[in-house]
Amino acid sequence: MTRRIRSIITLLTFLCISQGSIAQQDPLLAQNAEEQQKWVDSLYDQMTLDEKVGQLFMVRAYSNGNQKHIEEVEKLVKDYHVGGIIFSKGAPYKQALLNNKLQALAQTKMLMAMDAEWGLAMRLDSTFAYPYNMMLGAVKDDKIIEKVGQRIGEHTRRLGMHINFAPDVDINTNPDNPIIGNRSFGEDPENVARKAIAFTKGMQSAGVLANAKHFPGHGDTESDSHKTLPTISFSKERIDSVELYPYKRLFQEGLASVMVAHLNVPSLESRQNFPSTLSKAIVTDLLKERLNFKGLIFTDAMEMKGVANYDDPGEVDLKAFMAGNDVLLISADTPKAIGKIVEAYNNNTITEERLAHSVKKILKAKFKVGLDNYANVATENLEADLNALDDYVLREEVIENAITVVQNKYGILPIKNLEKKKIAYVKFGDDQGAPFLQAMQRYAKVDEVSGDNLADLLENLKPYNTVIVGFHRSDATPWKAFKFTDKEKVWLYELGRVKDVVLDVFAKPYALLDLQTLTNLEGIIVSYQNNAVAQDKSAQVIFGGLTAKGILPVTSNNELPVGTSVVVNNIKRLQYGLPESVGMSSERLKKVDSMAQLTIKSGMSPGLQLLIARDGRVIYNKAFGRHIYGGDRNVKETDLYDLASLTKILATLPVVMKLEEDGVIDFNTRLGQMLPDLQKSNKEDLSLLKVLSHYARLKPWIPFYISTLDSATKKPLPKYYSKDKKGKFDVKVADNMYIRKDLNDSIFKEIKDSDLLSRLQYRYSDLGYFLMKRFIEDHYGESLAEITQKQLYQPLGAFHTTFNPLTKFKKGDIVPTEIDDYFRNQTLQGYVHDMGAAMQGGVGGHAGLFSTANDVAKIMQMYLQNGYYGGDNFFQPTTIDRFNTCYFCPEDVRRGVGFDKPQLGESGPTCGCVSMTSFGHSGFTGTYAWADPDQELVYVFLSNRTYPTMENRKLIAEGVRTTIQEYIYEAIVE
Repeated sequence: MTRRIRSIITLLTFLCISQGSIAQQDPLLAQNAEEQQKWVDSLYDQMTLDEKVGQLFMVRAYSNGNQKHIEEVEKLVKDYHVGGIIFSKGAPYKQALLNNKLQALAQTKMLMAMDAEWGLAMRLDSTFAYPYNMMLGAVKDDKIIEKVGQRIGEHTRRLGMHINFAPDVDINTNPDNPIIGNRSFGEDPENVARKAIAFTKGMQSAGVLANAKHFPGHGDTESDSHKTLPTISFSKERIDSVELYPYKRLFQEGLASVMVAHLNVPSLESRQNFPSTLSKAIVTDLLKERLNFKGLIFTDAMEMKGVANYDDPGEVDLKAFMAGNDVLLISADTPKAIGKIVEAYNNNTITEERLAHSVKKILKAKFKVGLDNYANVATENLEADLNALDDYVLREEVIENAITVVQNKYGILPIKNLEKKKIAYVKFGDDQGAPFLQAMQRYAKVDEVSGDNLADLLENLKPYNTVIVGFHRSDATPWKAFKFTDKEKVWLYELGRVKDVVLDVFAKPYALLDLQTLTNLEGIIVSYQNNAVAQDKSAQVIFGGLTAKGILPVTSNNELPVGTSVVVNNIKRLQYGLPESVGMSSERLKKVDSMAQLTIKSGMSPGLQLLIARDGRVIYNKAFGRHIYGGDRNVKETDLYDLASLTKILATLPVVMKLEEDGVIDFNTRLGQMLPDLQKSNKEDLSLLKVLSHYARLKPWIPFYISTLDSATKKPLPKYYSKDKKGKFDVKVADNMYIRKDLNDSIFKEIKDSDLLSRLQYRYSDLGYFLMKRFIEDHYGESLAEITQKQLYQPLGAFHTTFNPLTKFKKGDIVPTEIDDYFRNQTLQGYVHDMGAAMQGGVGGHAGLFSTANDVAKIMQMYLQNGYYGGDNFFQPTTIDRFNTCYFCPEDVRRGVGFDKPQLGESGPTCGCVSMTSFGHSGFTGTYAWADPDQELVYVFLSNRTYPTMENRKLIAEGVRTTIQEYIYEAIVE
């Protein structure tokens, strides 16, 4: 064969494909085609003419319809032998019952169908909803779309459906289209085709026939086809290259059916204002012959205006059938239409061949979907099956992959340098934005700011340097209003002029078309829909928890053409999602819920916070119980707990680590070198390594406060305490209680003069951390509280982490720790429980820190990520490794340098199921934080088990914290 001949063959092959004229495999063929054909022929031969004609009709049914409606549908099934039902409106359980009832009445089992483009929620209440096609069109990974198609197929199949009138493959080139919009994958034919193929492949793999609509293309119209006959005015060449492109690709991939649109297309049909549904030129000449489509061909609803009013209802169905359609959908008058077709058959207007062609295609489809061996829809567990956990996981995956950054001037996204940012959230639109604000507040201090007018708003925004505008419009249906109001546009322009602005659009991207300029908007994000998941994930993109991966599926502004995409990478801040997204089981984690509830019910603690993160993603963050037993304030995720000894690894240790990394000290540095006042004492030669490993012969604890109490009354002595701040009494210990500042030196002297233990052994001690705090504050010339805020908490975005929380937070947002009847004689709420830390004004090296589980997790995650978090390197990986090493394990000392480590024997601080590389700490008030590099796992447990008294040791005795840890590891399913 010559090169020239091969070239000609290649060219002809390409032209044939482009014209859709290559012979295609019949998409209705079953695997056992021979058996299928026998079944079809046998059934067809047994049918009367009325029964054959009845097969051509698919009628509508409402499972929430009244008795009259149900009886009308039953009559159409029994007396007119209709071939199918399209369900609209209702609820799953009712629909399943009606489905079974109607199928029982049918002599030939019917094809059941629904419009379920984004899942059953399109038509039914109480069912799971996937995102609209517009959001799917923004996802680059077509495998995700295939999974969506498969899950929607499984849902529809579970409900007894055989056909889903999806996907919509219209090329959406008109932003003002009132019907398509969010239902389209976009305006790029190639992207639409790829998404449609993936969706169809997934759905048909679940045994449900897909239906591409609306042929030949409904994208470019401003008219509502339910109310009039829209005109598509493109040339034949344009329609062939754009609107028909997805159909050609789908036909090659085995698409089962097509719906013909309710349109006037002059370039394809010469008769003026002639519906495409009735056009032989469009249905037969183009779709069946030129494009060689062999699947089922459906009309759109025959009752729509412009079709039903074209001629009398019965006549119009006859015309649609004569045009080449196989299934006549929702006739305005089914009995009359059947009569018209029977009459036409009897007078030879319709041939036997023509009738058999469509009826046998319908019967082939019935065999393919299993109606030769029909079984009723099982109603048991129906709701649960239609709202499966896998669907929620997949929806999260879709949204994470769809959110699209379209503008990112000066790299404003993700927002970094949180310590320098004053962030305000301004809500636009008419729908709720609370999930967005709450999600942002997990990362930073974000305040909602509003104003009655523009001047008030600008005045209220003066303290802020960064403004995040959330544009929230309802996504209850794809047809909801999506545009900015004129007032919002003016306000947005003015905000952009005076502030750094990030605009997040929780609506279809066409909303941006009305903005005359985008110049002063530093960041623009399209989040497509306003549901809680989209708001949550978008906040994660803004703050660098998630990478922005989406691509704009439609042109949204002169400056934002289709395909616009700015990749914004995550900066390893915590993400938030479902357990299954990181290989854990929600079902197994229910044991954690149960243990938390048992903890409260059994009086081990009045309340608690519990957080679990894996692979950098928080998959469990819950609050249980109340602040106090019998109280009326439930614990919230944002309430602060007294962390007790977690202060050691979350405040003091990171400062020590930085000083060691910078070469100021090392593990061999002696206390006498760090604190010259310790020279010539028995502490002088104790090394930093041994002190932080609790292997330095230090006493465990000294009750410093006892010597400041009256030995008889046990009340604070006036020479040490005052009710008012005055003179030397300037260190606040609790409400109406101030201690002399010079007692801090007395505490240091008492530690200095204390005896060492008689022999070298592992002994947990707070005293080393009193000394570490003194060294740190001497070195920096600032308090530990100030140092940790600047070096750690503010850059991390741990804005709920602080010493002395009453200086920053409302008392009601802080969980009470104990009713103190032995020292301060009051309820401790916002004041550190530890007596030694209290005597230091609430700031101890060993205790005093307050925080939330979410903030604690940020610090633990930073450790887990080798010192990196949020775009900052807090430590070098080698530093983390040095401190997370058990140097004295051979001496039976399990501790790392500051960090607690897993037990070396049978009992210890963990469940015994963690890796030896793991590390963490526990706290006296009932707190616990642990990280495991091997499993990329962070676990935080915060409680006030000391309320109302620290004598309550049930939580400790029952091993609640480590039991929960065991449950967490059992929940790993990978």
